Amino acid sequence: MLFHYHFWTPHLEETENFYKENGFRVSQRVGRNQGKFQTFNPPLTWGDLRNKNVLFRIIEMRKGAVNITFGYGNNIKFDHIGFFVPDADYQTIIGQAKEMKLNVNSNERRTFISTPYGFRIELQKNMDTIDSINSRTKIIKLTIMTKLNDLENFLFRLFGKPVNEIKLINGEKATIKEAMIRNLQLTKCTDPNGVSIRSQ
Repeated sequence: MLFHYHFWTPHLEETENFYKENGFRVSQRVGRNQGKFQTFNPPLTWGDLRNKNVLFRIIEMRKGAVNITFGYGNNIKFDHIGFFVPDADYQTIIGQAKEMKLNVNSNERRTFISTPYGFRIELQKNMDTIDSINSRTKIIKLTIMTKLNDLENFLFRLFGKPVNEIKLINGEKATIKEAMIRNLQLTKCTDPNGVSIRSQ
């Protein structure tokens, strides 16, 4: 199940506010301040944070079965998408990634797989990264732009089945052009990083 995407962005406060206005909640903020990583979770607000010179590594927003994260970058950059996979499939997919000569980085929480398309794929099996696996609020489809035109075949090889939640369009820069998310009451259509949000 597709559940997640991550961007690096200079527009942290604006991105957080965009998703809050669309019903998401802040589940965590982690950043470096005075030389060490700390949490700056709610009830802290941006009014408390603006003058602290925090370099945010991750801000996590959740709603239902959707998890969206972003961290500070000088420029907007799409980093990865994330899939929940059953325990029975987890090692099979990792093995297939290695067969495909892809770089695989695993720890006890998750696995990242490199791709030639300008973004990574996260494999996740820990349900505590979302609020509810059974929620009606979930990612139905992501439209991803890349220079290469065989992403669907790549995903089929990696997962061993079609990944119908991903639609490809060609372009110069790897990014998410559109996210279709079920069960949102939209107040804005495009997030500060250029992702057009549609509700179904």
